Amino acid sequence: MKSKMIGRTEIIKTKYLIIGNSASGIGAAEAIRDVDKDGALTIVSDEAYPAYSRPLISELLANERTTDRILFRQPDFYVQNNINLLLNRKVTRLDLKQNIAHSENGEQIGWEKLLLATGGKPIIPEIKNSKKTGVFTFLTLKDAREISNFIKSGQQAVVMGGGLIGISATEALTKRGVGVTIVEMKDRVLNTILDNEASLIVEETLRQSRIKLVTNHTVSSIVGDSTVESIILDNGEKIPCDLVVIAIGVLPRTELAFNTKIKVNRGIIVDRYMATAYPSVYACGDVAEAYDFIYETNRVISIWPNAYIGGRVAGYNMAGIKTENTGYTAMNSLNYFGLDIATAGMITNANNPDYEIISNHNNGNYKKLLLKNDYITGMAFIRDIEKAGMIFSLMRDHINVRSLKHELLTNNFGLVCLPRQIWQERLGTPTKSISK
Repeated sequence: MKSKMIGRTEIIKTKYLIIGNSASGIGAAEAIRDVDKDGALTIVSDEAYPAYSRPLISELLANERTTDRILFRQPDFYVQNNINLLLNRKVTRLDLKQNIAHSENGEQIGWEKLLLATGGKPIIPEIKNSKKTGVFTFLTLKDAREISNFIKSGQQAVVMGGGLIGISATEALTKRGVGVTIVEMKDRVLNTILDNEASLIVEETLRQSRIKLVTNHTVSSIVGDSTVESIILDNGEKIPCDLVVIAIGVLPRTELAFNTKIKVNRGIIVDRYMATAYPSVYACGDVAEAYDFIYETNRVISIWPNAYIGGRVAGYNMAGIKTENTGYTAMNSLNYFGLDIATAGMITNANNPDYEIISNHNNGNYKKLLLKNDYITGMAFIRDIEKAGMIFSLMRDHINVRSLKHELLTNNFGLVCLPRQIWQERLGTPTKSISK
């Protein structure tokens, strides 16, 4: 790590600058260190904590884990990897001509290679009185701690949003003895990853867990003198509550790319090497639009494993090892209120005749596959998810399943059902060692 003076300002100089300290930033740092053990590497984060697993903040809120048990890497990770970690630093502006990042507190950091791994931020709708005490978002460790310090058993909460974040918050609050009403603007919960039939199964599970569901409505205002007392729906109905959790979605944090030559659509646009339109600047994770092999175009996919994989690809390229991102797609493996769920790819086809549906719904289990030209493009499994990983591998590896269609969702489906070459590859078995 070096510094130099420009005028009266000291500029920290680093070879690699990573803005963001979550899955994608850590993945990039590890890849860089695989190649370059000594090059100056700086990670800047506007949070106060070392890297932690964001999917686990619901378990922290539920009092099932401590902060130490949601850390993404061990506390000495940064020292062991010779990383200069700058916490509580918010980068507010990039000077791409001089390769300098300006922080809120006046620091300037010069880089040779830059990675934007800034993640996402909660969508905050315009709601009357939304800044009262008792209104929270649920995306960070700080959010989880603030909610945890606020709640008491027996309170009532309104969770705005029936997506992944909203259901996670709901389960954690329920485990703390808080009653929850979910308000979802669409006609069903988890509508971005499940079809109608699967959503109905989830909704029944929620109701059995004493969760109240309000669909096809939004919150128009929050009532209370200083703290939350109730909310008013768009139809005028009042729901008494002690707190509100806003969980209606996440937007990519693309602000640093504004007014620069870095191209932005919904997220920062990157190529297969996670490089932006500007030389030596990369992006990955929830802020980036990267290649989705199912939709065959760039999309923002806010999934933790994909963020880490994209970070690894970016890191190797930053360190000079040309590495291509072969593409990824949305993939979720979840358990809410004891209900196992596995989904991936495109699960609804809007009645497009080019797609074929194979489904199985019995004994409380639901399985559905979406196929196009005999290739799997989407899957949803509820309760019995044992074979979901194998199905996903067929999707990811673009395997033609024409000869397997009628076996894919059967209880007997396994490696032996696949063509010999495919299962030999998955077992790592040389062809010659298999007797005919």
